[in-house]
Amino acid sequence: MKLEGAFTVAAPRSTVWENLMNPDVLARALPGCEKMEPNADGSYQAELRVGIGAIKGTYSGRVEILDPVPLEHYRMKVEGKGTGGFVRGEGTLTLSDSGPATAGASAPARTIISYRGDAHVGGLIASVGQRLLQGAAQKIVGQFFEAFAREVLSASQASGAAPASGPVAPSS
Repeated sequence: MKLEGAFTVAAPRSTVWENLMNPDVLARALPGCEKMEPNADGSYQAELRVGIGAIKGTYSGRVEILDPVPLEHYRMKVEGKGTGGFVRGEGTLTLSDSGPATAGASAPARTIISYRGDAHVGGLIASVGQRLLQGAAQKIVGQFFEAFAREVLSASQASGAAPASGPVAPSS
């Protein structure tokens, strides 16, 4: 299954990058994530509770961030298995500037996060069908980016930065 799209976050690229590299922010933004703990090798052990259709389950797995180029991109590799089957995937997140939200020098910067990847699903969860899986995966990705944008906005406000208008605007 292929996943591809882009989201705009109302924050400068450096802030978005910093938050994308923060496992606590990622864990709070990822739907169903119950824990994300660092491993000695730099990867993370994650536990998710996910439901697609009538099939619900808990999945344990490993998340790796590979080939990071600060402020530009990184690859993410995910492997997990649980009561409903398994998932393996790899994708790339790429950051680019979108410019200010509105014309004028005081408008906040915006960052486009483009993503592209492949996921392979097997076991009971694969029995729900490709179309339902694709729709569910896109919904989870959308929920992640919306929650991620709220996390970024919240962190910006807590640090005293000017609040950004509109936390997320999907562009695909």
